[in-house]
Amino acid sequence: MKIETIFDGYCHVVIDMQRLFAEETVWHAPAMRDILENVIALSRRMPSETLFARFIVPASVDNASGCWKPYYERWSMLTGDHHDPALHDLMGPLRAIAPAGQIFDKPGYSIFSNETLHSRLQKNGVRTIIVSGAETDVCVYSSVLQAIDLGYLVVIATDAVASSDGAAHRAVIDQLAPRMPEQILLLSTEEILSAVDAAAARGTLTKG
Repeated sequence: MKIETIFDGYCHVVIDMQRLFAEETVWHAPAMRDILENVIALSRRMPSETLFARFIVPASVDNASGCWKPYYERWSMLTGDHHDPALHDLMGPLRAIAPAGQIFDKPGYSIFSNETLHSRLQKNGVRTIIVSGAETDVCVYSSVLQAIDLGYLVVIATDAVASSDGAAHRAVIDQLAPRMPEQILLLSTEEILSAVDAAAARGTLTKG
C-alpha cells in the first residue's frame, strides 16, 4: 500500500491523553509522558484534523450498566465522591492546544462508544484514521478494530501510543496489528509527518 493513500480524507484522533492516566492514580500509565512530545507534534501539524477523545468515568457504580458494573465495583475509588472530575481533563500541554469543539467524550474503550463520532467523520469524508494516545492494548486497539469494522483504514503512530503494560504494548505493535496489513499501517511520527508534508507539496492532501 502506498503511504500517500492515507491522506485521501484523513483524521488524527488522540485517545485518552488525560490526567486520569498520566497522574498518580490507580490507572497511572507512566509511559504516556514518553509519547507526549510526539502526540503534540502530530496534533500541531494537523490542527484542524485532530480530535481529542476523553474516557469518562461514571459518577457512581450505580450509573454503570452490564459488565461495566462489576468493572466499576473493582475501580470504585475512581467514581462518585472518590473521584475528581478534573482528572478527565487532557494533559496540560494538550489542553492548551485542543479547541473545545474538537474534544469528545466516550463512556467505553473504543472511540466509537461516542455515538456521534462515526457520523461526524462520515460527514467530513474521512476514510483514514491516524491514532495516537493510550493505552495501546486497551482503548487504542479497541478503537482500531472497530474503525476497521466501519471501513476505515487505520494508521497507528507507533511511537505515539503507550501502555502501562509494556509487554501488551509490544504485542499489539509487533504481533497483532501486523496481521492486518491491508487495514492497519504502522508508521512512526516522523514517517507520518514526512508523508503529510509530501502530500501537501504534491497538492494531494485531502483533509477530513
